Amino acid sequence: MSTEKNIQTVKDFFAAIGSGDRKALLALVAEDIEWIIPGKDWPLAGTHRGHAGLANLLETASKSIETSTQPREFVAQGDRVLVVGFANGKIKATNKPFEDDWVFAITVRDGRLTNIREYVDTQALAGAAQMGASGAARLSNTQP
Repeated sequence: MSTEKNIQTVKDFFAAIGSGDRKALLALVAEDIEWIIPGKDWPLAGTHRGHAGLANLLETASKSIETSTQPREFVAQGDRVLVVGFANGKIKATNKPFEDDWVFAITVRDGRLTNIREYVDTQALAGAAQMGASGAARLSNTQP
């Protein structure tokens, strides 16, 4: 596929996430999708595989955070699309806000996303997830 088509596929992916259209989302990702979110002290961190892993990630996200994600720049070469964006929102468990500059490195093959590696501001997210001094708990990594 052309880089322009790959960029459009990624834009469609973000639109499906933003609208909550899971059917459209699943149509845009390969059945063996791998989504990697590095980090600790963040419930979304880990490697998520397949449609089931993607569904679990989205469910965990909807229970953990309220966020508005804004992809701002798309850069493509071959089957790779880098997306530079910004998100803001709050962690539900702590009610603390966060701002997050991020980059997604996405591989698109045959019109479907096959791999996503998400680079986020883990310090901002972990800080917002941390309970105050009166609370002993922290959100922990719930993924394997």
